[in-house]
Amino acid sequence: MLPKAVQRVIEQFGRLPGVGQKTAERLTFYLLKQHSQKLEDFGDAVKTLRQNLVFCKKCHNLSETENCIICENPKRDTSVICVVEEVLDIMAFEKTGDFNGLYHVLQGVISPVNGISPQDLTIDALHKRVENQNIQEVILATNPTIEGEATALYISKLLHPLEVKITRIARGLPTGSDLEYADRLTLSRSLQGRQDY
Repeated sequence: MLPKAVQRVIEQFGRLPGVGQKTAERLTFYLLKQHSQKLEDFGDAVKTLRQNLVFCKKCHNLSETENCIICENPKRDTSVICVVEEVLDIMAFEKTGDFNGLYHVLQGVISPVNGISPQDLTIDALHKRVENQNIQEVILATNPTIEGEATALYISKLLHPLEVKITRIARGLPTGSDLEYADRLTLSRSLQGRQDY
């Protein structure tokens, strides 16, 4: 019923994570209503998205230069590295404004089911950073999933001989939640991660 050009755009939007058929249709028809210059700007932005991007040589964050702006910032605490799974995790931490150290992006997690081994990640590069730089603490900030926990445990064992402080982000109840709806594991971890009040 729709022209092929419109169907093609709907299909492309539908391939994006979290975008269903209705949302894909709404996005497509929104673009159709835009001035041609705005549409060209949008298309150019998507078309050139990967052309000027590289992974930072130090932390594997996205960058337009050899080293990202976080690694090049002289005001950052270079003695602390927060290990995250993906670049989006850095954005989440940076929005809090509470962390002033460096990052290391693993670019995934260990997942034998999906054929992802430690060698497929940037774990060796992390080991070299900790070994060759004056790193005092490594914060393991992988997600609290089976794969995230396995990856954190692997890294912890790998870095243990280097005598660096290894910590894990706290896990527990989110603000505003009800205890009655929390699962056993979440409640258990919230008790284990309790702090002085």
